[in-house]
Amino acid sequence: MNAEQPDLVLLLGDYSIGGPNGSSGVMGGRFVPPEETAVVLKNLHAPLGVFAVLGNHDWWFDAERIARALTSASITVLDNHSRRIDRPGAAFWLGGIADYWTAGPNITRTLEQMDGSEPVLLFTHNPDIVPDVPERVSLTIAGHTHGGQVNLPLIGSPIVPSDCGYTRGHFVEQGRHLFVTSGVGTSIIPVRFGVRPEIVILTLVKAP
Repeated sequence: MNAEQPDLVLLLGDYSIGGPNGSSGVMGGRFVPPEETAVVLKNLHAPLGVFAVLGNHDWWFDAERIARALTSASITVLDNHSRRIDRPGAAFWLGGIADYWTAGPNITRTLEQMDGSEPVLLFTHNPDIVPDVPERVSLTIAGHTHGGQVNLPLIGSPIVPSDCGYTRGHFVEQGRHLFVTSGVGTSIIPVRFGVRPEIVILTLVKAP
């Protein structure tokens, strides 16, 4: 990630799975404490900052503990909060929306924290908030789906954890732009097939 020299780094949730009682939450895996994960993520650097939202597995485990670990690693957690990004010549607002399944996403409250007419970029864990995103938002970025994690020939992905059918990539619905990444991890079963893990570099340009 650092080698790409990004202006801004967004982390989309699910930093932990399982629990400290010895259950890994992953078949054949081991539980990794959020503090260990944060030590690695602390190495991320970007001039406009490194920001995070929490995912459903984080809330099922211990959201406060994970947020505390990320904060100690100089990563700003923006669940239902916003931050003005003062990029020279192209300021914009960044809003982090809490997880759709577990944490009470509040798009209205997040947007009310923004003043001025600068563009708005939202990021969240679960992409299913998008039907409620207003036109003012230029782009919403999400994860959660793992791209289906398994993509079988002729069949596709048997399980996609999105009620709206979002898997991965760029979607445009009624003028709303959404990008869903398949991320780098797995859920429960440590297998990917036909869905490569990815770190996505998005280049955003001003509309003509």
